[in-house]
Amino acid sequence: MALERGTLAKIDRRILAELDHCAGMQLVKVPLPEAVWSTWRRYCQAIGLTMGSGIAGLINQELGALVSEDEPPGSVFAVELEHRLVARSEALDVRERRLDEREQALRASERLLRARTRPFVPPSRSSVGRNDPCPCGSGYKYKRCHGN
Repeated sequence: MALERGTLAKIDRRILAELDHCAGMQLVKVPLPEAVWSTWRRYCQAIGLTMGSGIAGLINQELGALVSEDEPPGSVFAVELEHRLVARSEALDVRERRLDEREQALRASERLLRARTRPFVPPSRSSVGRNDPCPCGSGYKYKRCHGN
């Protein structure tokens, strides 16, 4: 990843501008390969920053990218947050579908219960056949419902 001098200078100006000299110290383990860490060390030495100050500037830059609209997209944290948002949205869609299915099943059970508990006036035997739907509205055949 080769950066131009102008780009490096711009990064330097932003890091130096964003440093807060009254900030407290935080100890953090940074999971980086040794080659990347040594390159970062040389970069910080070349511009006269401590490694921690440089990292603090990058953290401020990353957080600033999340809240400012003039920053280019592609921030690592913004991409991760977008993935999380998509995953939560998909999980919410699944939950909504399950709720809809449960609601439909509950409504069907309620209809069946109402049909079973409403007073039944038996029809004349000639108007309802044994295998016809029961006139109570349960959806069962007459022989399985009120035909016993």
